[in-house]
Amino acid sequence: MTDVENENLDQSPSRPVFLSIGPDLWQTPRLTLRPPQISDLPFLSDMFARPELTRHRPDPTPDDAAASAARLDRDMAHWAEHGFGRWAVLDGEKIVGFGGVAHSLHYDALNLSYHVHPDCWGRGFASEIARAAVFYARHNLRAPLIIGLARAVNPASQRVLIRAGLVYQRDVLLYGEMTGLFELR
Repeated sequence: MTDVENENLDQSPSRPVFLSIGPDLWQTPRLTLRPPQISDLPFLSDMFARPELTRHRPDPTPDDAAASAARLDRDMAHWAEHGFGRWAVLDGEKIVGFGGVAHSLHYDALNLSYHVHPDCWGRGFASEIARAAVFYARHNLRAPLIIGLARAVNPASQRVLIRAGLVYQRDVLLYGEMTGLFELR
């Protein structure tokens, strides 16, 4: 473990304590973060099949089983290639979402993303995931640019990005829809 991984950040709600607790295993005050595993597929499939989760995407159609399997394959392949990526996020022993940073398909940056199962909304998990991911990207990966993308019809997601330290830059056309581009340099 490096000193940065064990750095005890101030305990205010705006900054989580982020600790490495093992190889590819991290902890915030409430959540455990680990690389995705094939055993996560049933959870991921259920989460992305929920219309309330997908309604703010340019194509709001919930994912079918094949799309969820492809998503998990991409997440695991990113970890295999780069040694980091989106985490599976657990509250105790229960998986509650996925999130982290991964190389952006559209920008020369790391893309911050977070998805929390609708049954777990309202507990601040998205903000905790986002802050941990930003800390990890800045301190462990030394990322010069972190981006987040959120449409105006999803103000809750935009608030999560802002709380994580990203700043709105402009709207960009992404998959046929105007989408807010947020950055942290």
